[in-house]
Parts: sequence; C-alpha cells; structure tokens
Amino acid sequence: MAINDDFLTANYARHPVELVRGEGARLWDAADAEYLDFLSGISVSNVGHCHPQVVAAIQEQSQRLLHVGNLFYTDPMVRLAERLAKGSLGGKVFFTNSGAEAVEAALKLARKNRRGGEVISFHGAFHGRTYGALSATPQESKQAPFAPLVPGFRAIPPTVEAIRHAVTDDTAAVVIEPVQGETGVRPIPVEVLRAAREACDVTGAALVFDEIQAGLGRCGSLWCWQQVGVEPDLLLTAKALAGGLPIGALITGPGLADVFEPGDHGSTFAGGPLVCAAAHAALDVLEDEALHARVRALGERLRAALRELPGAKDVRGLGLMNAFDLEAGGAPELVRRAVVEQRLLLNATGPDTVRLLPPLVVSEEQVDDAVGRLRALLA
Repeated sequence: MAINDDFLTANYARHPVELVRGEGARLWDAADAEYLDFLSGISVSNVGHCHPQVVAAIQEQSQRLLHVGNLFYTDPMVRLAERLAKGSLGGKVFFTNSGAEAVEAALKLARKNRRGGEVISFHGAFHGRTYGALSATPQESKQAPFAPLVPGFRAIPPTVEAIRHAVTDDTAAVVIEPVQGETGVRPIPVEVLRAAREACDVTGAALVFDEIQAGLGRCGSLWCWQQVGVEPDLLLTAKALAGGLPIGALITGPGLADVFEPGDHGSTFAGGPLVCAAAHAALDVLEDEALHARVRALGERLRAALRELPGAKDVRGLGLMNAFDLEAGGAPELVRRAVVEQRLLLNATGPDTVRLLPPLVVSEEQVDDAVGRLRALLA
C-alpha cells in the first residue's frame, strides 16, 4: 500500500518506509526488503524484535485477562514489582506507561517528600516531553514553544563544582541520566555521580537516575548504576522493559518507599497484566549476566570499528549504547542515506552526531555488517 500521512500530525520526521515484521536485529518492509536495525525503536527492542518468549507470554496472557485497573491486584503486576525492587534498589514500585510518566511520578514523589523544593538537572539532559519532564530538559528548542514551563527547575553543568554549589537544603531532587542519550550518548563522569550522591546525602535531596534508555542491559549491566557504583534513591525505567509493549516504572529505595499515599498519583492502564507478563519474559532475557558480558564485548568491538571509519571522530559509549561525530557534519543526511541506500536503521541526535542502539541480541557478524554499510556511505 502507498504510505499516506494525511491524517497524522507532523510531529515526526519519518523515513518513507513501512515496516511490517521483525525478527531479532532484522526488519522487513512492505516490499519484503530486509533492514538491519541499529536503533531498536530508540532502545526499546533490547531483546530483539518479536522475541519468542515475549510473544508466547503475550499470547498466553491475552487469552486470560487484559485489564482490571489498579483498584485490584493481578499476579503479573505484583510479581513484577517484587522482581524490579529486589533486583535494584530494594524499595517499592509505581508503574507507568512510559518513561516520561515515570519522570513525572519521581518529580511528584521528591517534591512531596520535601514539601516542595527545587529540581536540578544537567545541561544536555533529556527527560521527556510532558510538562514536568520537559521542565527538567534544558534544551531551548524543545522548551521555548511551550513556555511557561513548571517553575522550580534549574539546569547546571555536569561538574563536581556545580553540584557542590547548587545542591542545598532547598533541593528536592537531582535528576541525572548516567549516560545522556538524546544529546549524543555522553556518559556522565563517575566523579560527578559520586559528588551528586554525596550532596544528596548531606542535604536530604533525592538522587534520581533516569535509566529509561541506559538501563535494562543496554550499557552492559542490568542497571547502569551497578557499573558506575553509585546507587540512587529513585530509579526510572521504561523503553525495553516489556520487549516492545508500553510500560515504565518508578523504583524507590527503602527510604522513599512510603512517600506516596492513596490518591497522590495514578494511571489507568499502568501495570496491566498483559504488559507485566511481557516484562517478565523480557527480564528473563535481560537479567542474564552472560548477556551483559556479551554486550560489553560487542560494544568494544563496535567502537573499535567505528574509530576506523573515514570522517568519524569522538567515538563514545558504554556497552551497546554508542555514538560518533562526523568531522564534516551532515549526520541527518547520512542517516537518511543509510536507510535508503544501505537498509541500515540509525539515528542522528544532532547535525554532527550518529547514534547506534542495536538490539542486545545482535551478532558479531551483524555488528561488522553495520560498520561495513557505514563505511560504504562514508568512503
């Protein structure tokens, strides 16, 4: 069928491709042409497309129960909350439908805990597009059209000195992506994360790690904070949690586990049995430490190969969350050509930066193949 976008709002600069099926790190379009996926729906399909365990869990649950709402319990929801809490911070879980909703929940919890207070985020951050999350996203192009934003937010440079100066007794939360994704895959230095932890310990502010993109195995451990050795008070996850279905979660540590009370916050569909069943199946894959070791090794292999590309500079990343800059710029055009000419799905996060987020089940051969397709474009 011909692509018709007459009835879609113009929010997205879509490629002229209709994708109809997927398997692992591969996708096929309506003409049955095969593509190599190094974007994963922006770090959603970490277990690959249509992972058989996820598909089976969805099929089984869909025949039993789809929705009851949060005035009742379901077994997949209760077990998933326990699994996420015990596998991370040891507190409690509030489910959402997306990453931005998880950010909003964390902001409300942190402010209730301090009866108000300022929220601090870093320059270069991206936390979402809803009003609270957008207010914590200090990017003029994204904020300006929707001003005025939510008051009480401040952005600082990601430095030790800036943290020590900014975090005070009036701070409700410090919100950090351990690896900034939407501004070009930029890991925050460990000493900065440690300084944030120390400042929050002194002042009582909540340290919030937004691992919506960097978590769930993407960086080579189940949670990114486990690699850097700095534990937050609140942990945000979404994207890859259910293998392609919409789910997110705010995970608390014990100290903030009981801040929310009945009526403080809610979500109609969040934590439904279908998405939670899918999340259990996805976590069965993503919790595997052998997978984490493989992700770290493949990440090193990919970065080494990217450094050899003509015109590439500043190759950076962690695990299979990687990016590089082009000396001559033109990243959006390179990404467009990659889709059209090489059937390789990538992403440009700016005029100079190309981001690569393959499924974590990608093979060595597919990593080499992707770099070869890039080399053909850059030669």
